[in-house]
Amino acid sequence: MRYLHTMVRVSDVEASLRFYCDLLGLEEIRRRDSERGRFTLIFLAAPGQIDSQLELTHNWDPEAYTGGRNFGHLAYAVDDIFAVCERLRDGGVVIHRPPRDGRMAFVRSPDGISVELLQDGEALAPREPWTSMPSTGTW
Repeated sequence: MRYLHTMVRVSDVEASLRFYCDLLGLEEIRRRDSERGRFTLIFLAAPGQIDSQLELTHNWDPEAYTGGRNFGHLAYAVDDIFAVCERLRDGGVVIHRPPRDGRMAFVRSPDGISVELLQDGEALAPREPWTSMPSTGTW
């Protein structure tokens, strides 16, 4: 047995790719459009991690997705949690649980999927503005 991917439904492909690729740093691996099924599948992975993929499913017919919180969360180890959070914040993403401890942060995708960011290796020394930034919303 081997892990293949995690699937999340997305309502806006461009907003989702901006979040997951441009801001978070994942790369598009492949894409499949199904005229018959009226959906698009987009597979993403962290650089060099093609065996751990995220599948974005976009159904062409409008549909409201709720309950992102009951999914749990996606988790990614990052080289510099402060730099990643700064890039996300500068890109308009709310940092719901800031990396006050230099170790962990939570953000949400445009469709409300909770994403946990974990500092790879040892925690970084706490620093501002993160240390005094309060948590906001749910994560």
